[in-house]
Amino acid sequence: MSEHHPAPPRTTAPVGNDHRQRPAVLGAAGDGWVDFDLPGVAIGTAEYPDGPTGVTVLSIPGGARTAVDKRGGAVGVSGGFPYHHALCFAGGSSFGLAAASGVYDELLRRTGYATDFGSLPVVSGAVVYDFTPRDNAIYPDAGLGADGLRAVRADRVAVGRVGAGVGATVGKVDNARAEWGGQGAAFARVGPARLLVLTVVNAMGVIVDRNGGIVRGNLDPATGRRRHPAEDYAELVAAATPDLAPTGGNTTLTAVVTNVRMTDTELAQFATQVHSSMHRAIQPFHTIADGDTLFALTTDEVTVPAPSLRLGTVAAELAWDAVLSSVDAA
Repeated sequence: MSEHHPAPPRTTAPVGNDHRQRPAVLGAAGDGWVDFDLPGVAIGTAEYPDGPTGVTVLSIPGGARTAVDKRGGAVGVSGGFPYHHALCFAGGSSFGLAAASGVYDELLRRTGYATDFGSLPVVSGAVVYDFTPRDNAIYPDAGLGADGLRAVRADRVAVGRVGAGVGATVGKVDNARAEWGGQGAAFARVGPARLLVLTVVNAMGVIVDRNGGIVRGNLDPATGRRRHPAEDYAELVAAATPDLAPTGGNTTLTAVVTNVRMTDTELAQFATQVHSSMHRAIQPFHTIADGDTLFALTTDEVTVPAPSLRLGTVAAELAWDAVLSSVDAA
């Protein structure tokens, strides 16, 4: 069954956080779960159903060195540090950056309000624009960010319409042809190496499976056919259509976490390699209307030869799996 979702017109003044009625939901199941086993790593979600909008918090209490790969023309990130104790992915566009401050608040509470330099946590926030399919201004705030951290678990992560991906959409050549996106994940153990990919897919592009078929996005409601955006743009260019402004409000956020030790240079190249590979699953990707950002994190626990190249190749396939799981098309 199609999950086509046209964006409703705004006919009334949007309702904001001050007028929310339903309480936050922590640890929702989404459309399924992906099990993982990566010591020192946990993931949690929290949502405001009145949006709907939400957060996904990746917690690494012991810390992880990080490389950040930012692409596209609309990046929404606070922080972007070379080391992290947590990441907070959120809906709400720039307003959702407030959720990361709630993660800080909760971490401060957990340390007994210690403020010595060695106790200071490092958290980055990254956001997607999820206002298009709804008629309100509810966004993930500090309270929801703290809720997301309180909901973390170290054994599995929810996928589908959940967390920061609860209001995500894809295939937005025209908003009337958009469909639901979501949150995806994939995990693998290869010898001593462990790899976890977490992604929130709110892309302008469509989702493509390994056979080249479009499995979500850019659905023509009249024919029921999903078109590749290249068809639409070729027609517009050929007709010299003057209004070629891309549909705004798109971003795919991704975290790739491993226990394999890498140098800073290797980690940066690992991030670039995996992020570049995701264009196979999302087409087009890294457009001027997208704010795609990937965080590559390592807990530096084990050593393997040529980690950037070899693990980057394996992680690239996991990233494709994660994107497909975001729309239940694995």
